Amino acid sequence: MADNTRKDPKDWVSGDDPMTGAQESYLKTLAEQAHQDLPEEELTKAEASELIDKMRQKAGLEQ
Repeated sequence: MADNTRKDPKDWVSGDDPMTGAQESYLKTLAEQAHQDLPEEELTKAEASELIDKMRQKAGLEQ
């Protein structure tokens, strides 16, 4: 049986909505830990989720 508990952010119904305050705050923290700059443009929820995953890897916080 396939694991449907984690949807690709591109498939989220609300994926095109602006990122949440929690996502923005977490991204700022991760960017500091990973020594990365955040994009200057506003991100969608889906884009923020994907960037969080990438930043977690760069910061050494893989799941």
